Amino acid sequence: MEKYDVIVIGSGPAGNSAAYALKEQGKKVAIIESDLWGGTCPNRGCDPKKMLMSGVEAHQRIATMVGKGFDQTPKIIWEELMAFKKEYTDYVPQNTKKGLDTTGIDSFEGQAEFIDANHIKINEQRLAAKQFLIATGQRPTRLPIKGKDLLQTSTDFLEFEHLPKKIAFIGAGYIAFELAIIANAAGSEVHIIHHNDRPLKEFDYELVMDLVEHMKSAGIQFHFNIETTAIESLHSQYQISGERFELMVDCVIGATGRIPNLEGLSLEKAGVDYDKKGIKVDDHLRTTQPNIFACGDVLAKNQPKLTPVASFEAGYVAKAMNGASDSIDYPLIPTIVFGDQRLARVGLSEKELTEHSANYHSQTIDLSSWYTYRRINDQGAKIKFVYDETDTIVAINCLSQIADELINYLLIILSKKMNHEEIEKYIFAYPSPASDLSYFI
Repeated sequence: MEKYDVIVIGSGPAGNSAAYALKEQGKKVAIIESDLWGGTCPNRGCDPKKMLMSGVEAHQRIATMVGKGFDQTPKIIWEELMAFKKEYTDYVPQNTKKGLDTTGIDSFEGQAEFIDANHIKINEQRLAAKQFLIATGQRPTRLPIKGKDLLQTSTDFLEFEHLPKKIAFIGAGYIAFELAIIANAAGSEVHIIHHNDRPLKEFDYELVMDLVEHMKSAGIQFHFNIETTAIESLHSQYQISGERFELMVDCVIGATGRIPNLEGLSLEKAGVDYDKKGIKVDDHLRTTQPNIFACGDVLAKNQPKLTPVASFEAGYVAKAMNGASDSIDYPLIPTIVFGDQRLARVGLSEKELTEHSANYHSQTIDLSSWYTYRRINDQGAKIKFVYDETDTIVAINCLSQIADELINYLLIILSKKMNHEEIEKYIFAYPSPASDLSYFI
């Protein structure tokens, strides 16, 4: 039986990063993957999605300039855009595996199953380790409705050889919004169906509804307060049914959340506690079994389940597994909905702001006339600051073509608690999002 200092389960951004860090500490490390080497993000998640989105951004960028130097918007050729994506994704698994092999990290393919807290089984092979790190991530969930097997997922969407003419997305989170924006720009008739009237609940309602109106103006159709009850295959199409609602489409994408990948691990045999939200850990990312740690999207946690958060946890947990005593201290975490108009936020959660609304006040600034945004004809650009009772900024939401750039600058300012005088000491390139910072703070 092969024995290791650490066995990492999952080769996504969290597990992979931690494995390299643990190897650098001089430990004997093995990593196990049951699916694609590299995990969800680079294979079938944020990376390929944003490669498709790059085509949308170029398309929509020209669309905003029609009549201002351009006479028409070019057509997105889906098959060529997918080929561009595949130039990247086709090599992720082999490049990930090659990197591990080159570094001297042993790799195993198959479903890992705990025998006890120090032993694990992959297929018929048994391995032993002093410590384990679980970083198995998440996968799309399926609605428990009649015809649920007819639902496709974001994974399927990112592999479409040809784009369906008419697509419905069930759910109104950031995955549904981003994929809907991609499909619409590429020529599909797009519908978003949601069980209530509050999409993107983690973001500011005012700016969310501005984004919804922007998407409607682009042709995306929203159906709020619709509880989907069934999906049926009819005449090469699919009928979506709800109370007083029916819609025929060529494809139905379920985008109603993700669930942790825990099945098959036999965590009970290892003494690891978990629930439907994920694995429970302490402030050192240690599970209920002291020698077993977990990080990334598989955790039951309040922090956003995002790739950069998983990578941050991986950097921390490698130190914690080596005896570091400090608890994990999460910094401010920005979140972004990507599209031709990007919605970004940082600071106190919308849940906190809503539950204690009497303690906060806000200011919304229309940025469309500011030169930084006017030069790119960003007519929907806005930023919203939320203040506490001492007029300290506690949250920021922005909607713009360049909201992702702006929110990262504001993240640094909030983290460092910089005031106007400190920002004025810097000279930023002009025109750019950074050159406007002193006017905000």
